[in-house]
Amino acid sequence: MNSPTYREASEESVTAPLPMAHLSIEIGHFRHEEILYDTDLVRARLRRVVPLVAAFIESARIEFGPDTRVSTCYLTDDYFQPRFEPTTVLDRLLGAAADAGLTIDYLARESACNQAPVFAGGEAVGAAIPIAEMVAARLIAEPEDEEVTNGRRPPTAESGWLCNGRREQNSSLRPAMHPQPYRPPHEYGRGEHSIFQDVELWHDRDGARRWSCPFLTAVWQLLRLGMLRYHGAPVVDPQPWPAGRGWPDHWADLPPVVQLNPDAAPFTAYRTLSMLPKRYLLIESAVRVILDHLAPDDAVTAQVSAQGAAERVLVSPEVVERVGHLLIDGACQ
Repeated sequence: MNSPTYREASEESVTAPLPMAHLSIEIGHFRHEEILYDTDLVRARLRRVVPLVAAFIESARIEFGPDTRVSTCYLTDDYFQPRFEPTTVLDRLLGAAADAGLTIDYLARESACNQAPVFAGGEAVGAAIPIAEMVAARLIAEPEDEEVTNGRRPPTAESGWLCNGRREQNSSLRPAMHPQPYRPPHEYGRGEHSIFQDVELWHDRDGARRWSCPFLTAVWQLLRLGMLRYHGAPVVDPQPWPAGRGWPDHWADLPPVVQLNPDAAPFTAYRTLSMLPKRYLLIESAVRVILDHLAPDDAVTAQVSAQGAAERVLVSPEVVERVGHLLIDGACQ
């Protein structure tokens, strides 16, 4: 299945600016089963996060000044765990956060990192934007060395696999009388030794594409960095969700991003920080591989850089350099 190509040509669209915070902090990630059946543990983990959030906010103020804008967010897993009802999951999650003294400014749906329906006034008003396909179309795989290309492995756009170097090469398909020495995987840009990573982005089954967790997480980071547009317009628009308003019966009826705190700083930010348990180490490492291979929209990159420059914020041209992590161990896992 070939992904369509998306482009934002200046003659076709005007790139809309987004309000930017200095830092977006993701305050953890829990399985729905943990939220539903081990709420006390979730509450304890969130309580441990509170002083860490405060410390990073203070650090940002030291760097950017007293008017620093920091927002917090949480990504709920309705893509891989859609069977649990929103009301039960979200009420328990937000209740645990309130008990811990933690404010979650924005709540987002992981399935919206695949396709994001357009919402206005809290209601769906348009067809879903194919965000995952847009990002996949902007991935540039490293070229294989011509001398070892043998056709055994299809390109990334067909296979759904992306690596940070040259894959292992062997002589299994070469004539027996002309054996070739084994060639191990090789990391591009390596030091003395290689750390080779091969990441599955998706697989196709029964005519449907199933995106991997690392790929959707990479999209999530791009959303938070304000790096995605569709025909020049934002791909998501955080929808206000007043306290006390009930949750819909189905995840698809919830906006891609809801704003829980009316006084929150912007959802999108020049930098992101994700506070996650150590079990997500491999996933986040794979996310960095994906972002390393991204060719972002030039107009969006220039716009965000200009916005940052106007506020004396240095915006790295490399998207992956704007993404930060704090991996937590012990009782915070």
